[in-house]
Amino acid sequence: SGPGRRVLFSTPIFYANAPPHIGHLYSALLADALHRQRGLRGASPGRLSTGTDEHGLKIQQAAAAAGVSPARLCARVSELFRGALAQAAVSFTDFVRTSEPRHCRAVRHFWAALRERGALYKGCYEGWYCTAEESFLPASQLAERRDAQGRELKVSLESGHQVQWTKEENYMFRLSEFQEPLRKWLRDNPHVISPAPFYQQVLQWLREDLPDLSVSRERSRLQWGIPVPNDSTQTIYVWVDALVNYLSVVGYPETHGEWWPAAHHIVGKDILKFHAIYWPALLMAAGLAPPERIFVHSHWTVHGQKMSKSLGNVIDPDSCFRQYTVDGFRYFLLRQGVPERDCDYYDEKVVKLVNSELADALGGLLNRSTALSINPSNTYPCFSEYCFPKVSDYGGTQALGRASTEDYELVASVASLPLQVASYFEGFQIYKALECIALCVKETNGFFQRHQPWKLDRKDPAEKPWLDTIIHVTLECLRVYGTLLQPVIPSTADKLLSRLSVEPEERSLSDLTFLPRYNGKPCPFEGRQLGPDTGVLFHRLEKSSQSQVENKSS
Repeated sequence: SGPGRRVLFSTPIFYANAPPHIGHLYSALLADALHRQRGLRGASPGRLSTGTDEHGLKIQQAAAAAGVSPARLCARVSELFRGALAQAAVSFTDFVRTSEPRHCRAVRHFWAALRERGALYKGCYEGWYCTAEESFLPASQLAERRDAQGRELKVSLESGHQVQWTKEENYMFRLSEFQEPLRKWLRDNPHVISPAPFYQQVLQWLREDLPDLSVSRERSRLQWGIPVPNDSTQTIYVWVDALVNYLSVVGYPETHGEWWPAAHHIVGKDILKFHAIYWPALLMAAGLAPPERIFVHSHWTVHGQKMSKSLGNVIDPDSCFRQYTVDGFRYFLLRQGVPERDCDYYDEKVVKLVNSELADALGGLLNRSTALSINPSNTYPCFSEYCFPKVSDYGGTQALGRASTEDYELVASVASLPLQVASYFEGFQIYKALECIALCVKETNGFFQRHQPWKLDRKDPAEKPWLDTIIHVTLECLRVYGTLLQPVIPSTADKLLSRLSVEPEERSLSDLTFLPRYNGKPCPFEGRQLGPDTGVLFHRLEKSSQSQVENKSS
């Protein structure tokens, strides 16, 4: 993914039948961090698309239950999503609604391409249909449960929602013909789906039968959707409609070639099959290439339980922003979220992590190293090569000048950090990038504590160069951390870099060099007046009652 290439990052479009929760937010923050990080690398402008999925039986039923029209329900919920993402500082460039004319036009064109290329036929389809998941489910994905009256019901194994036996005459997509092309696509692109366990999951699905897919519903059952062109008795299946958003947002069918197929989809594991099997097959059938990357993440639980309206444990992002701040909650989700496995949310966990790593470790280090008591001139002080001489090999280095072996280890750690962080972002392991930064921040605090600059006498000519060097090294470490943290905590990183007097044009990842004076090169910050002291970098959080951060009403 070289810097000269355009890339479209995308979240799933979110279903407009209920307000946003932290699962939606997590998808968006992952995409946002990748998008921001790419921009800071000096790459050509990328795009980040998000939006709302506004058609389907579930919306039709939710609107009827609320006593409003589907269009009114979608307009209200779509605005909630747009507001929540803007509040979370998600840097989206495109917000698509599937009810928009540009999208409906793209879907009709896509359908026509499938039909013209012989990928569709009309057939009778029957099976177990799950309205909540908007899909037919095979017997292997069903379980039997009893309702409150003791009656036996069939439910989805994945979601627990009830399924109904449905028989319809629908348009079918020749999915079975794409089993081998999909396998070849995956074999030729082993990194197309990350993390690796999800790539293996898709390969496993492709070893099983791949039946043709029903891609329309009877209009009499489903009016809220895009009608099949030239057949007023059928409505286009909501998932086909929704997936085309990734094309409509880049100008399909006219100008999509400027961006497609350089699309990087960020999706939850529950919609992996739709994105890694149905979507690539539909694209191939329409004469288009599959997306370049599919990044997959797992779910958030609350105190070990799946979020659900019936349990009353759906977490509202707005409450979290008010309780933990926007950057605090962004940091928590991206630091604690591990894409390969479900992660658990509870208040004490957020407070402990954010206080420890942002308020105390990072904020405390900035506060101590810029205190007027040890840096009365409020400048970026000079580095002394005499006190901290360069060595060619850090391994087993004995103390030289005033620097200790641990100091050389710190310099080595921080010097290698930007490449390490970039590598973890590329591999969709943002949590590991943040773990590395946190470890280096801890190491820098150890450096500062070890040398106790507050005990050194600035007026002593023998002590002043070493005192200035300690502060210089600490500020250089902080400058690296602030630069690397911009995709994750943009507001806090801006505050930190502004305090260090790092100008906006000096904050890119492409020219990030650490401690140039150690390598005998000039440091543009040396001698520069520090920026204004705007107070505590990040205020400590207080523990709250769980009711303050849970949206009981959903």
